[in-house]
Amino acid sequence: MKKLTVAPLVAATYFMVSGGPYGLEEIVAGAGYVGAIIVLLVTPVVWSLPTALMVGELAACVPEEGGYYAWVRRALGPFWGFQEAWLSLVASVFDMAIYPTLFTLYLGRLFPQLATGHWPLALGAAMIAVCAAWNLRGARSVGWGALAMTLVLLAPFAVLAFCALAPQPDGPTAPASLAGLWSGILIAMWNYMGWDNASTIAGEVERPQRTYPIAMLVTVTLVALTYVVPVVAVQHSGLDPRGWTTGGWVDVGRILGGPWLGRAIAVGGVVCGIGMFNALVLSYTRVPMVLARDGFLPRAFARTLPATETPWVSIVVCCGLWTACLTLGFQRLIELDVLIYGLSLLLEFVALVALRLREPSLPRPFRVPGGLAGASLLGVGPMVLIAMALWSGRHESTPGDGRLPTLGLGAMLVVAGPLVYWIGRRIRWREW
Repeated sequence: MKKLTVAPLVAATYFMVSGGPYGLEEIVAGAGYVGAIIVLLVTPVVWSLPTALMVGELAACVPEEGGYYAWVRRALGPFWGFQEAWLSLVASVFDMAIYPTLFTLYLGRLFPQLATGHWPLALGAAMIAVCAAWNLRGARSVGWGALAMTLVLLAPFAVLAFCALAPQPDGPTAPASLAGLWSGILIAMWNYMGWDNASTIAGEVERPQRTYPIAMLVTVTLVALTYVVPVVAVQHSGLDPRGWTTGGWVDVGRILGGPWLGRAIAVGGVVCGIGMFNALVLSYTRVPMVLARDGFLPRAFARTLPATETPWVSIVVCCGLWTACLTLGFQRLIELDVLIYGLSLLLEFVALVALRLREPSLPRPFRVPGGLAGASLLGVGPMVLIAMALWSGRHESTPGDGRLPTLGLGAMLVVAGPLVYWIGRRIRWREW
């Protein structure tokens, strides 16, 4: 089986984390150009770089299929390993509901009749089916497909940046408010998260000890540049940021480059939805596979196709569940996603330190600088941001029930993890 090399792993990771500047419009509208640029420059330093360094070390020293689940299980034992997998899969429910919506939103910009009635739901389900079939072809197919989609997605923004640099009259600016800045940070955390998702396919990566650290650092740089450069360029154009909404890049492209550039950006938005969902199917579906191998799920989830070693049962079941979630009208998808994902990320930082203490002689082709102290302090920045997100969400309500705070729903889902673990051990799935 041919495995992923650096370039396709960078492209796949890029879509697992970013998918281009789409989704940044709310940051610009709330924080203004200057505030948005500050948020987009500071967040990767505090949030993304520590995570990428952690993933680089753990993926290099424990290059096993299942990634973050394997790290936490080895460092902290099977109970905490299962909690890591549980949190990641629960977060995926909220995360994966976002991308079909993004896909249909931009498709509606190209063909307005597809944005009404039952079309969004049908098109979202069709997109999921296509991504499932694509993933059955193997990790290498997804990785090279992500590389091609990255070029298609970013080309219109390169043209947009060039058009925006032409002399423009000074336009109004929106002052950044504290609420706008915090809202921007929360959205930026979502736009900059997902670095550990690439770890679950370690068994399908060529020379993972060398490939992962290089891919992580290259992707951090690529994501930051593709976020900041378009915003800086549009600031130079003088367009008022206050009217930006999700999908606003299409309008900006139409104003600065004409109808053809607006359509090209809309096509990129469609590609973004497909590319991000497709890459994350590759990541998330490896977790049930390794859980089945360890006896937490029925053995069927561990079945793979002989030619590509893809877990076809896991892919089919997960995509079916995500399709069923398309009807949920979540208004707090991003907040729930960040909160639950953040807790799983904290377990990974704990695993980094625990492995340094428990297995100091474990070969580490790449190490987080600073010794044990450096590894211990690495998670401080992400922990602070997660704590701020928890505090921010303490009064927010979940859709459909204004009496249930978002934080309360998140807590219920987290507490369910130990219960599911106990049930799984009692049922003895391994014997099935």
